[in-house]
Amino acid sequence: MLDWTDRHCRYFHRQLSRRARLYTEMVTTGAVIHGNQSRHLDFCAEEHPVALQLGGSELADLAASAKLAQRWGYAEINLNCGCPSERVQRGAFGACLMAEAALVRDGVAAMRDAVGDALPVTVKHRIGIDRTESYAFVRDFVGTVAAGGCSVFIVHARNAWLQGLSPKDNREIPPLRYELVYQLKREFPGLTIVLNGGVKSDADVRRHLDHVDGVMIGREAYQRPWWLSSWDVEYFGSEPMHGTPQSVEDRMLDYARRMATQGTPTFAITRHMLNLWKGEPGARLWRQVLSNPALRQLEPEDLFRRAAHVRQAASLALAD
Repeated sequence: MLDWTDRHCRYFHRQLSRRARLYTEMVTTGAVIHGNQSRHLDFCAEEHPVALQLGGSELADLAASAKLAQRWGYAEINLNCGCPSERVQRGAFGACLMAEAALVRDGVAAMRDAVGDALPVTVKHRIGIDRTESYAFVRDFVGTVAAGGCSVFIVHARNAWLQGLSPKDNREIPPLRYELVYQLKREFPGLTIVLNGGVKSDADVRRHLDHVDGVMIGREAYQRPWWLSSWDVEYFGSEPMHGTPQSVEDRMLDYARRMATQGTPTFAITRHMLNLWKGEPGARLWRQVLSNPALRQLEPEDLFRRAAHVRQAASLALAD
């Protein structure tokens, strides 16, 4: 979800669900340690619970990044062993780390030593790499990494093909094999196994929860954000947010005003909101206003007001 789940996206999604755990984009240990730490690590308290997803394989860098995550107040550190992009492979992290289970185990142990028991260290990975499709491969990976102190595994139920496929193709071409994820839970009942990949409906979620401990939603939550508004009741037994798309839009305007005083362009926020009214009358025109480059210099209230005007006008025209 690189360039998708930044802090503004997470703030938006938190307006829809109080309880769902949110994850950052994958941030490399080099960027965390040597880059602009505020840009990479800052988040609003309202985003909690939020996990920092790291990319890296050097033990000292992982440990140092874990300490920074603890200092910033994250609720979880997640090591990415699932991203298949060539750039990530050149950095010796992401899905290629599945071929080095002992190194991942030691990385987990280094992070746990750095932060103690206060902050969980989890791993996100695939069920295999390239054309290695045996269950034994992912079973041995999980068993080895668990020995380093990881008890939560987020499993994308596809192989990662490290050569010949783009990251987009890697999300679509390798077949989904959910049974392998279910089998991990049966073989490791003491571990928390979370399933990821191709989940698009409540029916999908319920089916998987019969076999595993949790489900991670990626692009579907981004493309259909209002789905999140039912999750607190449906899966956590909590009170709903008691909101409407309009009330979410109003809260996001308040947020955009606040962030504008810190120099954040409104477009950096609204680009994550474009599917809020999806399926409703006037939604397309509303999206066009918020994403129009010619309007990026408007103040937040002016941009939101213009978008609301065209959406409401379209709704009235449809009603007539």
